[in-house]
Amino acid sequence: MAFILAIDQGTSSTKTIIFDEKGKAIHKETEVLATNYLSGNHVEQDPEGIYQNVLTAIGKCLGGFVSKKGDLSQIKACGISNQRETFVLWDKAGKPLYNAVVWQCKRSISICERLSSEGLGPEISQKTGLIIDPYFSGSKVIWLYENDPSVKKIIDQGEAYFGTIDTWLLFKLTNGSSYCTDYTNASRTMFFNLHQRCWDRDLLRRYGLERLNLPELKPSSCYFGESNLEGLLDHPISISSMIGDSHAAAFGEGCFEPGSAKATLGTGSSILMNIGSTPMPSQNGMVTTICWSTEERVDYALEGIIVSAGATIEWVKNQLGLFEETMDLENICLSIPDNGGVYLIPAFAGLGAPHWNMNRKASIEGLTFESSKDHIIRAAVESVPYQIKDVITAMEADSGTPLSELKIDGGITSNKFVIQFLADLLQRKVTNIEITDVSALGAAYLAGLHAKVYKSLEQLKAFATSSNTTLPGDQQTKTLGYYEGWKKIIYQQ
Repeated sequence: MAFILAIDQGTSSTKTIIFDEKGKAIHKETEVLATNYLSGNHVEQDPEGIYQNVLTAIGKCLGGFVSKKGDLSQIKACGISNQRETFVLWDKAGKPLYNAVVWQCKRSISICERLSSEGLGPEISQKTGLIIDPYFSGSKVIWLYENDPSVKKIIDQGEAYFGTIDTWLLFKLTNGSSYCTDYTNASRTMFFNLHQRCWDRDLLRRYGLERLNLPELKPSSCYFGESNLEGLLDHPISISSMIGDSHAAAFGEGCFEPGSAKATLGTGSSILMNIGSTPMPSQNGMVTTICWSTEERVDYALEGIIVSAGATIEWVKNQLGLFEETMDLENICLSIPDNGGVYLIPAFAGLGAPHWNMNRKASIEGLTFESSKDHIIRAAVESVPYQIKDVITAMEADSGTPLSELKIDGGITSNKFVIQFLADLLQRKVTNIEITDVSALGAAYLAGLHAKVYKSLEQLKAFATSSNTTLPGDQQTKTLGYYEGWKKIIYQQ
């Protein structure tokens, strides 16, 4: 037997899972990770805290594996998936220069407005596939350079090292001997030229960051280095994949061919459509990105980014206190006959694709004396499929191809009300492969391919996975009517 260790380092937790040679999860551990939400829409995490969180999760996972009679010597490789746009800056001694700046952070809105006013938007879009937005790492690096004198000094001395979380973990796990990232994470920075698959030195010069050290670029599935995981293993193993979590999910879902698409329904949501071997510019508010890559093949994708999905539901739960248990949501939504004309616009940190309005604020619309707390709860839940519908409509316009099926993953997919509402809204079948940890699975598959634990994409396709397909039902007309109300509110500003 051969096994793969997958590390899925997310915004709110780290999951570590050991998969066998048939892609089956053998043991899993989860370690909750703290996030600091500060004034001015600053969102940060402790870089060393992230690393220790990962080590704790790995240790527990290896211990659980051994308790099930697992043999640690049979773990052949490690794969890493990570929260994508979050980044760390550190010095040549490996000491962080600042907290990790999280993808949700909006501190750089003014930087983005300046870059746009300077006319850089078309060039950035053409080269990187991205739009100018605080969501992506680049503008926040510029903000640190311009607002923290100690950071500026070390960057100007050529002694500052940039890395997304995959790079930071690799650097730490290999005691500084490996400084690399993969194409997917690089494609989220506003530094990466999609067409040439290299760091764009001209853009870096325009940003004032030409002396910033950037990691070596590699495909998602390849040799990144080796580690004994700070002594948690008595032998080193190869780190054989690194990939952004949404891209890992696309691979784990089996989005191997052009036209296949998936939606991850988590804190935010990422909808990715594989578009094949050539990047395609979007005319409808999507971004172009790397989907996944091996040493033999690079696939591109269109992506629609939803800033707030599960985070909206958590806000209604924690800040408004309207319900106690997430498992109750489905019954609450079904307990009222309709949405009562109530809509929650989840622009807590602005609106993402295809609207890209970072200055809009969240709002609850359509309240009357007949509205109840259940209507607000349902409005929060419905906001997730409405946003996905907006993105899929834009993707279909860009690609010219109607979507035949949407594959979904993430915690919200356990809510059958959401899935049926989404199928009715899209008028397409929605397939849930019912693997909660599909990002970890994708990272394991990619690591296993390089380590020869898995032989080919064809073998991965053949792995038996249970799935649950939801077809559009008899509420389509009613649901599409609700969507018209959503569009009126979304486009009124």
